[in-house]
Amino acid sequence: MNNNYKYLIWAGTATLAILSVFLLVNIQKMADTATTTNTVSFSGEGKIFAVPDIAVVSFSILTEAKTSKAAQDSNSTKSKTVVDFLKSQKIEEKDIKTTGYNIYPQYSYPRPVPLPLGIEVQNAPDQSYPQYYDSNPKITGYQVIQSFEVKVRDLEKVSAVLDGLVSAGANQVNNLGFRIDDEEKLKDQAREIAIKDAKEKANTLKKQIGIRLGKIVNYQEGGYYPPIYFKAEAMDSGGGGSGGPSVPTGENEIVINVTITYQIK
Repeated sequence: MNNNYKYLIWAGTATLAILSVFLLVNIQKMADTATTTNTVSFSGEGKIFAVPDIAVVSFSILTEAKTSKAAQDSNSTKSKTVVDFLKSQKIEEKDIKTTGYNIYPQYSYPRPVPLPLGIEVQNAPDQSYPQYYDSNPKITGYQVIQSFEVKVRDLEKVSAVLDGLVSAGANQVNNLGFRIDDEEKLKDQAREIAIKDAKEKANTLKKQIGIRLGKIVNYQEGGYYPPIYFKAEAMDSGGGGSGGPSVPTGENEIVINVTITYQIK
């Protein structure tokens, strides 16, 4: 009888502890629900316009030869000439980056050959002139493409760099983009404007409808800050002393969008 009494006390204590935990969890869920349900959100936008201070040029050197080694050796020679040219334009080595290196076999595809008379080919379009392919494609050579990205920090040299790259051996000039080097600083400024915009909207609504705003319970951010890109036009590989193409820099726009969510008291 005494043991049964002790067991009942232990069971009751355990049940009470479980119920207490369950009650606390439900109270917390209710509090969280209240926090997220009784809320109001405000959006803000910040824009910064700035003149780019660096140019980024992407280009490639393409070479072909009978063997892979010959194609790579030729590409290496041209690459060295191009890099030496860039260094002569006071472009530092840290601003010259290889972005891709690919070797592609070049194939010759067999031509159709007439079959001897009397032999038919299933599903041939015209059985009066049946044809077949006499062999598999054959490798006739190799193509090597090395791609580069170079930053030009002196914008007055952009035109000369574009012109000189082709003369030095870059046979594919792909894109020219103008960027802002210290973009994070401008993003911070745009973010500050966006947050101020959202808070001003919150204060206006608070006065208009008489609500009381509590703490901030959520913050979201997005935006866009694309560089200006130009498609490089075909250029005379011989140079010709034209001085290079005209490349106006324009302006870059950095936009930050924020959403601030307040708890309503």
